[in-house]
Amino acid sequence: MYGGPVRALVTGAAGFIGSTLVDRLLGDGHTVVGLDNFATGRATNLEHLAGNPSHVFVEADIVTADLQAILDEHRPEVVFHLAAQIDVRHSVADPQFDASVNVVGTVRLAEAARLAGVRKIVHTSSGGSIYGTPPHYPTSEDAPTDPASPYAAGKVAGEIYLNTFRHLYGMDCSHIAPANVYGPRQDPHGEAGVVAIFAQALLSGKPTKVFGDGGKTRDYVFVDDVVDAFVKAAGDAGGGQRFNIGTGIETSDRQLHSAVAAAVGGPDDPEFHPDRLGDLRRSCLDIGLAERVLGWRPRVALDEGVRRTVEYFRQTHTV
Repeated sequence: MYGGPVRALVTGAAGFIGSTLVDRLLGDGHTVVGLDNFATGRATNLEHLAGNPSHVFVEADIVTADLQAILDEHRPEVVFHLAAQIDVRHSVADPQFDASVNVVGTVRLAEAARLAGVRKIVHTSSGGSIYGTPPHYPTSEDAPTDPASPYAAGKVAGEIYLNTFRHLYGMDCSHIAPANVYGPRQDPHGEAGVVAIFAQALLSGKPTKVFGDGGKTRDYVFVDDVVDAFVKAAGDAGGGQRFNIGTGIETSDRQLHSAVAAAVGGPDDPEFHPDRLGDLRRSCLDIGLAERVLGWRPRVALDEGVRRTVEYFRQTHTV
């Protein structure tokens, strides 16, 4: 990342992806300021960093905090923007709130960053939602964006705003558009995160639910691989570009349940419930651009990633 240690700010630092990114950056020798309001992030994800001189945590909300004062104080060179309202169904129920966080919050951060002299913002988009029902699978970045939820619309708007700031002020940006991310620290009680949800239920001896006929497919990518993409995008390559981050492999709900059940050693016998409104039938990303421009490839296969995730929940009793 720029060939040497840098000062980085991570928004959403207490979340499951954000905290994993903080750990990676510190392990690589960088100085990190983490920012989170604990709306969905957990303090326990960062408690192991207490006393680390290379890490500072700021409890703040990107919608209401004095971001200019925070960035002026810490002077990050790179900002990794992961803070977001992440619940698709909540975005449908309250699109105004979703936009206040995912659009206005992003613009507030961009304005503070450019005034503080930030070199680059690496922004979190959503490869699993912004393309809607695309014309082809795996879906490349050339596919038209076709948001089917306010959440997806806000992610596209964030990309456009940051690219506009790039044109106006020369502050660089790249956009990481992950598929369905899973791994340790994922919230097993949210509306997303089906690997964690299945693991939590099976480890607790509770019934598991599959919505629809089990044939819906998603592209599951392990959190460590996603974090590697963020780090690679923080360099000089990929200015203004969106990078799909996945595996290019479709896995059905039924196949995923079988994989989690095997890792847990539990029953592969889910309950089937009616489809939920708005759920896409298929999702799978073409990762060729990230391979060519960033030199990025996923390394963790699904069975191995599921095994690591289940072991995390088993050891931490996060059930």
